[in-house]
Amino acid sequence: MVKDNSLSTKILTLIVHTTMIFVLIVTLYPVLNVFASSLSSADANNRGIVTIFPIGFTLDSYKMIFTAGAVPRAFKNSVVYTVIGTFINLILTTSFAYPLSRKNLPLKSFYTWLVIITMYFSGGLIPLFILVKNLGLYDTMWALILPGAIHTTNLIIMRTFFQNIPHELEESAYLDGANEFVIFTRIVLPLSKAALATVGLYYAVGHWNSWFNAMIFLSDQRKFPLQLVLRDIIMLAQILQQAAEAGDLSARQELGLINAKGVKYATLFVSMVPMLAVYPFVQKYFVKGVMIGSLKD
Repeated sequence: MVKDNSLSTKILTLIVHTTMIFVLIVTLYPVLNVFASSLSSADANNRGIVTIFPIGFTLDSYKMIFTAGAVPRAFKNSVVYTVIGTFINLILTTSFAYPLSRKNLPLKSFYTWLVIITMYFSGGLIPLFILVKNLGLYDTMWALILPGAIHTTNLIIMRTFFQNIPHELEESAYLDGANEFVIFTRIVLPLSKAALATVGLYYAVGHWNSWFNAMIFLSDQRKFPLQLVLRDIIMLAQILQQAAEAGDLSARQELGLINAKGVKYATLFVSMVPMLAVYPFVQKYFVKGVMIGSLKD
């Protein structure tokens, strides 16, 4: 291969590298700032002087959230909701997408339109709440998993991926006596690792970051996910901050004692770690899955 050393290529390379470095800085700075703030003293956080290095280094915020009880329990709940929810999401999504990818499916266009309609129209929050209540799902983890078990966009990505698998493989399996279930579980799914990893990551991130449904459908605080507890901590910190700024001496004293911002940032950082740890293992499938799944017919 002949290397292009023209001036235009050098300028383009410089622009691309400069842009990537800028994006890297913009992306990393908030993460480093949150991590540094979680390790800084209450005085440094309240004065707003923390950048990317801790000031007044302390682990008190992490000790507080891991000994308080609410955060470890909420962390465990989020892990359970994410693992079980993603597993159910993948089973239902692939089971629905596979028939839609078959050319010989009767009423295929009708079913496809029914799926697409749900992308633009929904029943709304109140009918959903009534439905969850009448089904007996209120205040259970199934209220966070079953109502959104199939996401339309992910369903279309899986269907498109299945359509790109060579039909010759299925025809050979038919000649060997395999039925649809065997073809789906032993041929189609093993060849769809990229799409499964991509869609699985979409679902997992959605479950991990979800807090609104938990606020609506859960009343038992022992079942709260981490994101909802994090929201409560942030709201408490804001209320204390506003009270302290208004001259409330007890609020000022409490802010100084509990390092509310440090606890908030420590909880934020702990909530980011699982997704940051999982992504490198699925990254090699992620790009391929997104590119193939993005081609829609």
